[in-house]
Formats: sequence, structure tokens, C-alpha cells
Amino acid sequence: MSTTPVALDSRPDGVPEHSAAADFLATDLTGALALAATATAADVDRALRATRRSLADLGALLSPAAAGRLEDMAALAHAASVRRFGRVVRLFAPLYLSNECVSTCTYCGFSSGNEIARRTLSPAEVAAEARTLTERGFRHLLLVAGEHARIISKDYLVECVSALAADVPSVSLETQVWDTATYRRLVEAGCEGLVVYQEVYDRDTYAAVHLKGKKRNYDWRLAAPDRAAEAGMRSLSLGALLGLEPDWRSDVVAVAAHASALLRRWWRCEVAVSLPRMRPAAGDFEPARPVTDREYVQILCALRLALPDVGITLSTRESPAFRDAAFKLGVTQMSAGSQTEPGGYAEPGGAEPQFEVSDTRSPAEVAAALRAAGYDPVWKDTIGARVSDAYPAQSRH
Repeated sequence: MSTTPVALDSRPDGVPEHSAAADFLATDLTGALALAATATAADVDRALRATRRSLADLGALLSPAAAGRLEDMAALAHAASVRRFGRVVRLFAPLYLSNECVSTCTYCGFSSGNEIARRTLSPAEVAAEARTLTERGFRHLLLVAGEHARIISKDYLVECVSALAADVPSVSLETQVWDTATYRRLVEAGCEGLVVYQEVYDRDTYAAVHLKGKKRNYDWRLAAPDRAAEAGMRSLSLGALLGLEPDWRSDVVAVAAHASALLRRWWRCEVAVSLPRMRPAAGDFEPARPVTDREYVQILCALRLALPDVGITLSTRESPAFRDAAFKLGVTQMSAGSQTEPGGYAEPGGAEPQFEVSDTRSPAEVAAALRAAGYDPVWKDTIGARVSDAYPAQSRH
């Protein structure tokens, strides 16, 4: 397979003025990144004592100097999370619609060059998958698909959302990114949330791992949450895939800056972040720099302290032992019992998964582990309601 990048002039470059994406691009991350590399013990102490933390404070908390203060960070992160969100964790499940994809992304199991078994569910099959998941307790489903605008078309996605709207209280979407008009159609069909991973925020690295397809347009993807919010989606989730960028601290700072910009611009929306680590998948991509468990704990604590009002998602990419230990550090939502191939719940084995799941426990087992730790597993979206209720219904502009 050729690894030469292919240009695709399907969308204009640049982001709209007065968007969160524009605010993010205008944010000077230099100071935060410098502190992430060179912060002193005094810088870390100052960040830990702060009542409202800046991006510079986040950089200090991500630094090697802060690695020796994990116990202090964990205690503060736990307290901040309980104070803001209570002892609850929302559970959700990804429902894969299709693994068809025309994009070439070096790290993804669905990448167009991988010789895998492909499958696209019919709307009726999507409804069957959803019934299996609701029987297991889920009331929040995330519809996931590869990038194939003909097979996974706008009309197809609207039909899939419509097929679930009557029986699933909360439906979100993680597919290729669309324009505002398409997101508005999806909202009208019953979709309330969008998940968009920028994957990696450094433009050069982004270009190096996205070789072909519409996903190569960095700016169009970056501004997708703005378009979704404009269309009426109330939940916006973003993140990066740890392992693509050798300097993981730069992606964490960028995710935080982007989330902060979304909070300022779309203050009525619930905003959440996720930084999953690479897992084995078709194509055998090797991470540029694997993130250790200790580093990941530092990331979770630093994010909770710097973004006290933002949700944090922890996926089944992580091991059961790690998830059971880490969720108290600020995690507000977790996937459970996940299958990452189309049809994986009602008719497993007919298609290739996107990646290997590490936590293979059933949803009931994950819920039991949360209860044993003194937390309530939440199947409905009460966490999102808490976030929305925190902001008065008045304009900030």
C-alpha cells in the first residue's frame, strides 16, 4: 500500500471566525508547554494551591516535577470530582454501525488499506443491537462508524438515529464530520451529542498519520464541534489518541485548550474530554511513544484540576484493574461491555473490530465494581443535566 499522502479538496481550509476552533488556534500554548517540560517544584506547588487553574498551571501539573506529587494530585482531583459531580459515573456503550472506510489512517483498524471483513448494519439491525444493549441496562448509546460518505451517508445516519429515538433516551454520534445542516437533521431525528477525536493536534503529525480521505482536512475536523453546537447538539466530546504524538503532554494541553474554548463559546453545552491510549488493531501500528499507567494517572488528575466542570471519559481500552483504580480521579463516564465491530452485540464475529478491548467485563460487572467502591452507576444522563444546570440561562456575549 502506498503511504504517499493524497490531497482531497472537498472542504475549504481555515475555521470560521468567532468559533471555538478559532479561539483555540489563537491561544498561545507556548508557556504551558514550556512549563510541561521544565516546571520546578515551586511551579507545581503554586499550581496545586491555585483555586482557579490556568493552562500554565496545567502544564506544571503535567511536568516531570509533578510526577512525584501524584498522591497530592490524586487527593485534590478526587475531592474536586466529588464536589462537582458527586459519586456517580455514567455508563454508555458504543454501537458500531459500519467498519467501511475510504480514509487511510495509519493507526486505525478500519483504515481503507487493511484487508479486513467489512460490514454495514441495516437500520433494523442497528435497532436489534440497541435492544440487546438496553436489555443490559444502557440508556446512552454512541453510534460509531468508519468514513464512507456513500455507504454511511447522511440519510443512512438519520435513519439509524430515527430507528433508536423512541427507545433510547440518549443517542450520540462518532462518525466522519459533517456540515451544520446535516447535524441539524441528526438533531431533529433524535441525536443529542457529538464525539470528535482530533486524534492528534500537531499539524505535521496529523498530516503524517492521515494519508488519504476527507479526514486529512485538519481545520474542517477541528471546527466540527462548533457546527454540531450550532445545529443544536447539547453534548460535545473531544479528545486525542495518546501514542500518535511523541510528546503526549502537548496533546493534553491542546485538548484542554480546545475544551476551554468550547466552554466559553458554547456555554449551554455539556463538554467532555477523552484521551484513550493506543490498543492493538489491524495494520499493526506502533505508538510513537506509549503512555505509562503512572503518566496516565497524572494526566487524569491534571485534567480534573484544570477543567473542574468538564466531563472525563475512560474507555474499555484500559484494563479492569486500571479502570477500577483510576475512575475516582475525575472520571464521569465510562464505556462498559464494549464491542468494537458492527453487529458485535447481537451477532458477533461477522466483522473486524476497530481495536482490541482490554476491559471485557459485562456491564453488570462494571456496575457492581462501581457500587463496591461507593459510587452509583448511572444509566441515564443525570450527569449531563448537572452540568447544564450549573449555568444560568443568559447570554455571556
